[in-house]
Amino acid sequence: MGTERNMSELILGEESYRIMGACFEVAKEKGCGFLEAVYQECLELELEMQGIPFQPRLPIGLAYKGRPLLQYYVADMVCFGQVLVELKAVSELTDEHRAQVINYLHAPGHRLGLLVNFGHHPKLEWERFVV
Repeated sequence: MGTERNMSELILGEESYRIMGACFEVAKEKGCGFLEAVYQECLELELEMQGIPFQPRLPIGLAYKGRPLLQYYVADMVCFGQVLVELKAVSELTDEHRAQVINYLHAPGHRLGLLVNFGHHPKLEWERFVV
């Protein structure tokens, strides 16, 4: 993972700010305690209402030594055609969740991933990944 020095150097800063704004709106409206699928549907509605382009449940192809695999990942969503967003509804994020986002980022060549946890009490938990 890379480091970003300041706000002016943030990779896709404005886009991630808008996505996280939509996530915070969903968290404010729904609170915690629902299944991930509920937050996925709510976030899709919120992104649509805010005019943020997104593709839900996007299949991401995998390869081994340059050869495509039959197996693939399904990302919860990709926003602005560039920002991978992985949703969770768990009590806390784990290293397995972080590894999942990093692997998703390497597969399609995206540089920015947002891991968003709606299940953390009392507030939304999120992490930003740059590869």
